[in-house]
Amino acid sequence: MFTDWPLLSLVIWTPIFGGMLVLATGNDKNAVEAKVLTIIVALATFLISLPLYTEFNTQVATMQFVENISWIERFKINYYLGVDGISMPLILLTSFTTVLVVLSAWEVIKERVAQYMAAFLIMEGLMIGVFAALDAAVFYVFWEAMLIPMFIVIGIWGGPRRVYATIKFFLYTFFGSVFMLIALLYLAVQAGSFEILDFHAFKLSLDVQIYIFIAFLLAFAVKIPMFPVHTWLPDAHVEAPTGGSVILAAIMLKLGAYGFLRFSLPITPDASSSLDWLMITLSLIAVVYIGFVALAQQDMKKLIAYSSISHMGFVTLGFFIIFAIARNDANMSGAVMGIEGGIVQMISHGFISAAMFLCVGVLYDRMHSRQINDYGGVVNTMPIFAAFMVLFSMANAGLPGTSGFVGEFMVILSAFKANFWYAFLAAITLIIGAAYTLWMVKRVLFGDVANENVAALTDVNAREILILGILAITVLFFGLYPAPLLEVMEPSVENLLQHVMQSKVN
Repeated sequence: MFTDWPLLSLVIWTPIFGGMLVLATGNDKNAVEAKVLTIIVALATFLISLPLYTEFNTQVATMQFVENISWIERFKINYYLGVDGISMPLILLTSFTTVLVVLSAWEVIKERVAQYMAAFLIMEGLMIGVFAALDAAVFYVFWEAMLIPMFIVIGIWGGPRRVYATIKFFLYTFFGSVFMLIALLYLAVQAGSFEILDFHAFKLSLDVQIYIFIAFLLAFAVKIPMFPVHTWLPDAHVEAPTGGSVILAAIMLKLGAYGFLRFSLPITPDASSSLDWLMITLSLIAVVYIGFVALAQQDMKKLIAYSSISHMGFVTLGFFIIFAIARNDANMSGAVMGIEGGIVQMISHGFISAAMFLCVGVLYDRMHSRQINDYGGVVNTMPIFAAFMVLFSMANAGLPGTSGFVGEFMVILSAFKANFWYAFLAAITLIIGAAYTLWMVKRVLFGDVANENVAALTDVNAREILILGILAITVLFFGLYPAPLLEVMEPSVENLLQHVMQSKVN
């Protein structure tokens, strides 16, 4: 029914134009109108995105809901959009998360309300554009443009060191993107087109592939972020308002991982295979070392930020373990499981990290502190909130039955097919994750009431219960029944893997 509709354009441009309408509401005298219009646009975008799943053909690996219109004919640049089983779930995650971010800010943001809400709507459309773009020029425009609203959100509504955090965030991400632009221009000249699928089909020598791979790595590693270019993330999270932290962790980190699947693996398969040792090493450092760094944090936001880096290490490990598996085992089922596990981890981490940052936001709104030492015994005054936070913390630690377990388990299982020590080191994070998560939960939630401020806390209200309840249902649903995710991505993952392995010439 909806397959002939320009659904991708609608889901990209509805929030962008909606954000402009919200800006037009003016100053804070019209804050209520701005919030109502924002939630209407966010809900409309989410509803428009749903047919991407319900009408998705899970039997084919080709791009679906394709739109291809000539844009800059002289340079063969087209407005070319489409989704497969890899990008479609990420678009739904983006539209879903934006609704929750808008609701979370409903009573919290008091100044420049229209501008705050508009920034998130515009950012939503730009991020969806990154996931849907099949033209390299369109991809790059959306990739760079989405930095602007996040820069504004942290810079205006952030904490005391927001200027430092925004400049660091912008410089890191922009620096990496410059190398990606050079690589995309080179590929466009060689392929005679800016279409990403043409890049996939174009054969490059190993030396050229290595240069292209490194250029992509600089852009995508910063965005994930991978060790050692991860230092901007904790600063950005600490200074960002709650909504900014949610979008940063739930969506923006996934853009780098998506870039590896859409660009690095299919365009530079030989370089990816030759340098898989580097990617596996960096991934395991993120999983293990950054987990220990999280254990040392006193700021709840910093702890969750470092845990995000550790969890995203599983994603890149799952993507690049495939070459080690191929060298050891002719049966590629383990490689398929590695990539699928990485994607499931991306989606799951989107839900869990959003929930964790929203929980910290609930506490911060009441006590204006993120320091673990300022809390203690919160369960005595906020029992409903404590139940939610324990659930999300356990999911963050990879508890079976939650979505946090599924992706990590799949990646560890696939790592066993490559090398026992890869799997062993990856599995250590389940222990480290439990350590830093339980340490935080114990000191914040349990024990006697620590001080008068904790004694004066009020439990979550109906709006907060709605937001956290939706995320709790989602985390449990995909933890107990991940099939809806796996079914849509399997043909696309198998097609990607087949392309990568057949394209290798070494």
